[in-house]
Amino acid sequence: MGKTAKVHSTGRFGSRYGVGIRKRVLKVELQQKDRKKCPECGLSKLKRKAAGIYFCAKCKKEFAGGAYIPETMTGSLIKKMVSQKQFSSELIEIPEELGEEQEPKEEKKTSKKDKLITKAKSVFGIKEKHSKEKKEEKE
Repeated sequence: MGKTAKVHSTGRFGSRYGVGIRKRVLKVELQQKDRKKCPECGLSKLKRKAAGIYFCAKCKKEFAGGAYIPETMTGSLIKKMVSQKQFSSELIEIPEELGEEQEPKEEKKTSKKDKLITKAKSVFGIKEKHSKEKKEEKE
């Protein structure tokens, strides 16, 4: 076999599978084998036990992450969004339209038959006529 200075661990594949796939495998394997810091204690003692499961040798914490890296880009974005006060206040905030003083509107009681008819009309695209048009038809 030739030298593997450029291809590192993917030299084991030889000329099989194509250049693009071997480059992707190399990128993932380098990330996977790289030392990562523990989010709890901050030391580089993090080990990958299995796909998505990581273990810190110092603080003995075990947590879930990405398949090849402990924290994915999506996970880090969501973590930042949740930690922001602006985002969390939007989740808790009550819309002004409802207010505390207003009482909820009473729902009209409809039978099962009426519900099924309206559902069928919406499925088949039949539009209901307004009350004024219904009155005019009856007369």
